[in-house]
Amino acid sequence: MTIIAIVSQKGGSGKTTLSVNLAAAAEATGAVGLIIDTDPQATASQWGAWRADKAPEVIDSAPPRIQAKVDAAKAQGATFIVIDTPPHADSAASRAVEVADLVLIPCRPSAFDLAAIKTTVNLVRLFDKPAYVVFTAGPPHAPRMYEEAVELVRGFGVEACPHILPDRAVYRHASAAGASVIEFEPEGKATAEITALHMWALRIVDGAHVNMSTTAHEGV
Repeated sequence: MTIIAIVSQKGGSGKTTLSVNLAAAAEATGAVGLIIDTDPQATASQWGAWRADKAPEVIDSAPPRIQAKVDAAKAQGATFIVIDTPPHADSAASRAVEVADLVLIPCRPSAFDLAAIKTTVNLVRLFDKPAYVVFTAGPPHAPRMYEEAVELVRGFGVEACPHILPDRAVYRHASAAGASVIEFEPEGKATAEITALHMWALRIVDGAHVNMSTTAHEGV
C-alpha cells in the first residue's frame, strides 16, 4: 500500500486538486484509491459526495484518527491512499506525514508562496520522510520561472518534483462536475501531467522502500 500526504501550511496551494486527481490517477491504473480528508472545510469530501459512489472513495478524519483510518482502509483492500490536510494545522500535517511513504508539498511558483513553504519544510523534516515540492497553478510555459523556483526550494533543503501541474481550466471544470481531469478530458494535457506525476511518485516510494530494506539488511 502506498500512502501519500499532501501538506502545505499555506492556503490556496492546490492541495485538494492534487489529492483528488492523484487518487484518480491511481484508480486509472487499477489501484484501489482512497482519499482521507482531514480539512474541516471538507472540499475533497464535497467532491466525493458529488460523485456518489464512484471511486476513488473519500472519507473524513480527525487528525488523531488518521492511523486508524489507514489501518481500516488497508484491511478493506485500499492500495493507494492520499491524505489531504488543511492549512495552518500542525497536528493534521504531523499525523499525515507520520504515516506517509511520501510527502508532496504543493506550491504556486510565486515569491510569496515559495517563501511560505519554509514552515512546511521544517515540519516535514522532523519526520525524515521523502518530501518534494510540486509546483501548481503556474503558467504552462515559463521555464526560467520554474528553474528559479527549483533553486529557491533547494535552498530550503527540499527538492522539487520534476513534474509540474500548471494552471489549466480543466481542473476547475472537472471539479465542478465531480470528476477528475482524467475522466473529464482523458486525452488532455492535464491528464498526461497528473499521470506522469503519479508514476513518478510510485517510483520514489518504491526506491525509498528498497533503500530501507537495504539499510535494514546491512544492519543485521
